[in-house]
Amino acid sequence: MINRVLLERYHCAESLAEFDLNSQLSDDAGFFGFGQNLVCFGSSAEGFRRDRPGQPLCDISTAVRLRGDRVGLPFDPNEVVENLRLERYAQDHNLNGNQPLFKKVLRNAYYSLRPLLPVSVRRHLQKAYLRGWADRPFPRWPVDLSVENILEHNLKLAMQTNGQTMIPFIWYWPNGYTACSLMTHDVETEAGRDFCSTLLDLNDSVQIKASFQVVPEKRYQVSEGYLHSIRERGCEVAVQDLNHDGHLYSNRGEFLRRAKQIQEYKKQFQATGFRSAILYRNLDWLQELGFSYDMSVPNVAHLDPQSGGCCTVFPYFIGDTLELPVTTTQDYSLFHIMGKYDLDLWRTQAELVLEKHGLLQFIIHPDYIIDGKPKDTYRQLLAYLAHLRDEKNVWMTLPNEVDRWWRARNQMRLLPRGDSWGIEGPESERACVAFACLENGQISYRI
Repeated sequence: MINRVLLERYHCAESLAEFDLNSQLSDDAGFFGFGQNLVCFGSSAEGFRRDRPGQPLCDISTAVRLRGDRVGLPFDPNEVVENLRLERYAQDHNLNGNQPLFKKVLRNAYYSLRPLLPVSVRRHLQKAYLRGWADRPFPRWPVDLSVENILEHNLKLAMQTNGQTMIPFIWYWPNGYTACSLMTHDVETEAGRDFCSTLLDLNDSVQIKASFQVVPEKRYQVSEGYLHSIRERGCEVAVQDLNHDGHLYSNRGEFLRRAKQIQEYKKQFQATGFRSAILYRNLDWLQELGFSYDMSVPNVAHLDPQSGGCCTVFPYFIGDTLELPVTTTQDYSLFHIMGKYDLDLWRTQAELVLEKHGLLQFIIHPDYIIDGKPKDTYRQLLAYLAHLRDEKNVWMTLPNEVDRWWRARNQMRLLPRGDSWGIEGPESERACVAFACLENGQISYRI
């Protein structure tokens, strides 16, 4: 069923349209275009495929065939969407043996010395490592919406073949919220840990709750009192790696050893969520950590040591683990790599995410906003998010609530009830029927 990813995103009627392949797919995989400047990666039944996204791509959108109530596609959208969300297009980003030797040597040397390096020195080294990041053509900076655009394009084809201008589906968020936003705090040092009480006060001043990602070993002492101080304020604790040394995914044996220790801290922290240090990741191994949700995959990873990006602004499942993508630039990258202390980039990213009604997720380190311009910038960000919540009806919540909701929505069904529609399933009383509308060749939404 090659419309699976479409039905999983919208939870609309399965009879919307039947999709099939025009002909046999190619044996090789690569980059190709699909109209409206959409970039895809995978096999195709038409044209040619490129090794790199910066080269001129073959647009295979003209090979689409509309036949009665069927849509004939020259590629499998399930494969393409999964390739993007699981970063299978990235040639050397994984840490499971795919990186060139010189990159491994540099990485190991850097993380051996990192504890001794002040931020000013690390900043210069990281800038050198990331040189040319703004010239990377894919994923698209500052927010990549490839998955959303591919799914909307296919939805449009389905509506066109059936002569429909409006179809009902189960809205993305509970209670009619227009979008969702998460505030997360990665606690990296003892100074950051000690600043958390002040940070909680800042957040409470605008009634925003957050998830605190705590490093279990070596970085600082983690007392039960510290964890309780976070939970009693209505916030959440998640596990951040094991010891933040950058080697969680360095080799299989070491990963499995550390995974057992991490699972013990999962119990101790009463945590359901995980984030790896420095957003290093190997999504083929992720489920073995045993968490309900993960927050380690950037939407666009141009400013992160591990390249790639999931090209989506919505949660998605990796097996039984729900991935909550990081859809905005980290504070460290904004302050120390880009040298900016204003909201311009974050506002631009927020606007792009909200256009698609997706998930905004911020990573703010208490370690880097203790005083001065960073702290003032964070205060401005909190005020902006409070505005989105109060004026734009954005759901400001915690990661475990999104995990709970997305799992419930995944079990819901849209059913006809006379001249209208209803929703059945767990927590369906919080769900809303929405309509995707085809107007002037574009998809828009009405709740």
